[in-house]
Amino acid sequence: MTNVVSFPGLGLEFTLNRVALTILGRPIYWYGVIIASGLLLAVFLCIRWSPRFGINEDQIIDMMLFAVPAALVAIRVYYVVFNLDLYRLEDGSLDWGAIFRYSDGGLAIYGAIISSAIVLLIFCRARKISFLAYADLGVHGLFIGQLIGRWGNFMNVEAFGSATTLPWRMCSPSIAEYMLTHGYVDEAGAQAILSGNLGVHPTFFYESAWNLVGLIAVYWIGKKRKFDGQCFLFYFFWYGLGRAWIEGLRTDSLYFFGLELFGAPIRTSQMFAVLTAVAAAVAMVWMWRRNKRSPSVLYVDRLAARREEEKLAVPETADNQSEHPADENRKPPADDGKEE
Repeated sequence: MTNVVSFPGLGLEFTLNRVALTILGRPIYWYGVIIASGLLLAVFLCIRWSPRFGINEDQIIDMMLFAVPAALVAIRVYYVVFNLDLYRLEDGSLDWGAIFRYSDGGLAIYGAIISSAIVLLIFCRARKISFLAYADLGVHGLFIGQLIGRWGNFMNVEAFGSATTLPWRMCSPSIAEYMLTHGYVDEAGAQAILSGNLGVHPTFFYESAWNLVGLIAVYWIGKKRKFDGQCFLFYFFWYGLGRAWIEGLRTDSLYFFGLELFGAPIRTSQMFAVLTAVAAAVAMVWMWRRNKRSPSVLYVDRLAARREEEKLAVPETADNQSEHPADENRKPPADDGKEE
């Protein structure tokens, strides 16, 4: 459970214990603690920023009640689907026990992103909320969760990249063993990692830093946005752009059912990242041009205008009605032609 990780070029060394604490004999891992902390911070900050998007606290809490369970399933399903060979028995059947053992590791963030988008779309349709406005707020939370969550990979000493001699190279006995076992280095290379002369790319840190820059950018865009969906599209463009090159460095990628492109296996997350980044870039340009021709009104502004209209349309209360409301319903006496 304990790993020693060093960054020789930076003069840093850490002794990492995967277990944060033990409760009733059950280990609580730092990975889960960090993921939960990122989720809570994301919800807290999104609640604070929600008025800018026309979303309220109740709508955030209610949506999370559906989104979190769905994400917990989706991050595992995505990983298993694109890594089925790891979960097959000798006869070719699936090992369902291994599939449901979350403690063994094997989660994929894109599963959570996809499931969250689907859940949000259904939730917004049911509650008659603007999907794009809510999504603009939601991607703030995704950036927060991902930039914090990647440090869970650091505690597990995983999600690292290929061999490098860069000053910020990461070294560890477990890394040396993994790189040797999977054929990324030979025996001499493994010894070089153990001695600190060779290391691996700390891709967990690359992605965390990339998401931090993305959060700063999307926060600024959120305050200046011209149309609903601008933050949402920027997230997929920025995250996809970063994930595309970072995934190319990693040594634990999921591959797209063994298919190849130009003689190289297709990395599932890299392919998805490129496609979403390109699609988001095209959509941003199209919506920007359309908005310049015909400026749209943000959902938060439409909501404020509607509430103002409702205030003005409130029927008169008893206080400002006639002092004798019964007189309004009293019919004039019939004219029977007789004089008084």
